[in-house]
Amino acid sequence: MTHEEFVLDVRSMKKYFPIKQGFMKRTVGFVRAVDDVHIQIRPGETLGLVGESGCGKTTLGRCVLRAIEPTSGTTLFQDRQGRIKDVTKLNNQELRAIRRDMQLIFQDPYSSLNPRMTVLNIIAEPLICNGMARGEQIKDRVMELMEMVGLNSRHLERYPHAFSGGQRQRIGIARALATNPKFIVCDEAVSALDVSVQAQIINLLQDLQEKLHLSYLFISHDLGVIQHISNRVGVMYVGKMVETAATKELFANPQHPYTEALLSAKPMPDPRKKSSRIILAGEVANPAKPPSGCYFHPRCPYAQDICKSQAPAFRQVGEGHYSACHFAGELQLQGAVAQ
Repeated sequence: MTHEEFVLDVRSMKKYFPIKQGFMKRTVGFVRAVDDVHIQIRPGETLGLVGESGCGKTTLGRCVLRAIEPTSGTTLFQDRQGRIKDVTKLNNQELRAIRRDMQLIFQDPYSSLNPRMTVLNIIAEPLICNGMARGEQIKDRVMELMEMVGLNSRHLERYPHAFSGGQRQRIGIARALATNPKFIVCDEAVSALDVSVQAQIINLLQDLQEKLHLSYLFISHDLGVIQHISNRVGVMYVGKMVETAATKELFANPQHPYTEALLSAKPMPDPRKKSSRIILAGEVANPAKPPSGCYFHPRCPYAQDICKSQAPAFRQVGEGHYSACHFAGELQLQGAVAQ
């Protein structure tokens, strides 16, 4: 893939959090929250990121934006002028400029909005901080954003407590759109909402993506949401990417045992059909003391001796389909039942 074909190219991303003990707070180890992850996102594409809680999805999203500093790795981003920049090497001034093109939608609409600020001030803040509007231009732009996300522009002087959860998330989306970004990290953007409201927000995000030519990194633990909104899906386990593929391909033809187990947990809408849930043995590996070889081997029903001693390469097993399993392409794994 050439530079011109992606809006984001993350290579060998790592984030290790130090473990400190004792009176002198000496570092005695590290929590490998993100461990050598590669992802690429094309313009106008949604990459869904799925995995169990604590697998490093949110940490990866924040490392991409440099909301937290990665331990190592590179994040190549194509700005609105078409220039390729390594976000991990930018100084504070350069980073502030490029953050207009990279935004974040938070998980909890209740805690991500300042309760002491009106909706007008909340959405206007990015415009003012980046010097993108002045005077009446600010209010006009905020009213435009409110209408864009399906809110009544007459409610600009209200405070967040006067809105429902879905409306608050729309305010958060409007705030993220204020700087005309190219790329947005959606960090569990619908998980705190009711199911009916989730559908409305997902449809809104898709409409905005088509209208504004946005690219998304969509983080979620909900397989149904991921299947609906994503063009491609990445599966993470204990800080590592274990499989990526086009959405239909991954749900129909998984090539990693962990992906197979995740898909077996997807709820079935027809109560007359029995699900063949795969119950994994043991516990999720400790990212501070991961097992040798493949991190998944203590729980994997297909593990062999090589899995215990040698870490599998993240290799291509089909067109656009990558898996970190020694036996990818050889195992007959069960995909999700067609809906």
